Amino acid sequence: MEKYIDGYLLSVPKANVETYKKMAQQAQAIWLEYGALDYREGVADDIDGEGFASFSAAAGAREDETVVFAWILYANKAERDRINAQVMSDARLKDMCCEGVFDFKRMCWGGFNTLVGN
Repeated sequence: MEKYIDGYLLSVPKANVETYKKMAQQAQAIWLEYGALDYREGVADDIDGEGFASFSAAAGAREDETVVFAWILYANKAERDRINAQVMSDARLKDMCCEGVFDFKRMCWGGFNTLVGN
């Protein structure tokens, strides 16, 4: 079976980036504990090049926000489903919810089959 990826695109107020980073580090530890193979989050540095679609627009970033691009790698979709069920029922995740850090409802999320790479 091919590996499976969950991808995320979101906007975080620039003033909240350090708070978001701490929250993301805690989330990373939880996902890896339950079996995710990799967990990465990156903050915008060199985006929105001329002649290309805009990451900022895709993320709905406002002037005082930056873009975060993230992904979690799993052995396969069944493992992703198992791991996410455990993570979502973990009290530690509920305790660090995003309220006031970023607008969760504006986050883009999706599951992807691996096209290239293992």
